[in-house]
Amino acid sequence: MTRARIIGWAHSRFGRSEAEGTEALMAEVLAPALEHAGIAPADVDGLFVGVFNNGFARQDFQAALVAMGCDALRHTPATRYENACATGSAAIFGALDFIEARRGRIAVVVGAEKMTATPNAEVGEILLGASYVAEEAEAEGGFAGIFGRIAESYFQRHGDQSDALAMIAAKNHANGALNPFAHVQKDLGFDFCNTPSERNPRVAGPLRRTDCSLVSDGAAVLVLADEDVAAAAPRRIAFRARAQAADILAMSRRDVLAFEGARRAWGAALAEAGVGVRDLSLIETHDCFTIAEMIEYEAMGLAPRGEGHRVIREGLTRRDGALPVNPSGGLKSRGHPIGATGVSMHVMAAMQLDGTAGPMQLPRADLAGVFNMGGTAVANYCSVLERLP
Repeated sequence: MTRARIIGWAHSRFGRSEAEGTEALMAEVLAPALEHAGIAPADVDGLFVGVFNNGFARQDFQAALVAMGCDALRHTPATRYENACATGSAAIFGALDFIEARRGRIAVVVGAEKMTATPNAEVGEILLGASYVAEEAEAEGGFAGIFGRIAESYFQRHGDQSDALAMIAAKNHANGALNPFAHVQKDLGFDFCNTPSERNPRVAGPLRRTDCSLVSDGAAVLVLADEDVAAAAPRRIAFRARAQAADILAMSRRDVLAFEGARRAWGAALAEAGVGVRDLSLIETHDCFTIAEMIEYEAMGLAPRGEGHRVIREGLTRRDGALPVNPSGGLKSRGHPIGATGVSMHVMAAMQLDGTAGPMQLPRADLAGVFNMGGTAVANYCSVLERLP
């Protein structure tokens, strides 16, 4: 089996885009990614497209839209992937399987979403499609209401951790202020994030606006190649390990605070990589809500269950801590265009490993973890990336 490498990437600015839809968003990043990888369109063997949609746009058949922006790709096989908020990582894993099964030598992964043209109330309803509608569709506040319930349950079991959630939000906004691709490039500070106000109202349960990721537009691309092609590439970022784990969709049928699928994905990826979580230089993790990042600290093994708050209180995951988490600002500050998110997280990690993260660059970046999840830790993808000489 050949192993796939990341040899190039591109990333749009996340936020409110003037682009009319995913077709334009994908066209914006495709050519720069191919140029970055030193690859011509004719060299591409497969297109792997991650778009959630589910009602954000009337136009679907998203896989066919990539070639609309590049006529040279009109005959290149293209497939669309969807796995809730882990849609981008699903497309990446599909492309990795394609190369490692020797079905092709070069694959392009495109993730995109156009969300801001949809009214906020409708956005909440669309995102509820990533929950178990039969039981959870009436959650007040849309998908934020689902995680509001999770935060309430966590606080009931382990005490009110609102200030710890505010620390996570403040950390990620401080990091996002250094990211030129981020939706919000402003350090909001702990006091603002910790204090409900007219500008930072409660959204669902104990969650404030600063505890919730952003409704964003954007796109990101990864170019993957087999080992032989990558040998001549200007950069090579390897997947030292990758793992996927699922959990039951209905929250009523599991302990939703356990994030068991996330725990299994992390355990499998770290075991395959032959490292512990504290051996990583950085992590990009799925902070769709600050409560998710805190529970993920527990799932990845940084703290026992119920003690994730200690990780942020002790400063471990700060930019200047021993294990920076979300140095890009995370979904909280960078933004969360659903289909683009998993691809974006891998791009952010690859930039750190490549030493080309600009103002975001960490002093040490040898081994990176990436965790992207769909729904309430239902679809879970974990990657361990490393730079090759």
